[in-house]
Amino acid sequence: MTTEAQNVKFRRQAKKYEASRRTPDKVQMLPRERIRIMRCCNLCGRARAVYRKFGICRICFRNLASDGLIPGVRKASW
Repeated sequence: MTTEAQNVKFRRQAKKYEASRRTPDKVQMLPRERIRIMRCCNLCGRARAVYRKFGICRICFRNLASDGLIPGVRKASW
């Protein structure tokens, strides 16, 4: 499955999951659907090592942080 298709599938599942959390009586999700929702990187689509706070994977995070594109994040030095 391509990265774009994975992102579309993830967003659809996430929207359905949020709806089921808000109104549990109206929208029912099967338990297996709840388990399969995975966080994906918003930039590259990587499924592993995704930081929730930023929504991107560790590799993209490191690249953006080293370029100074993430406010408030600096490389540690001591």
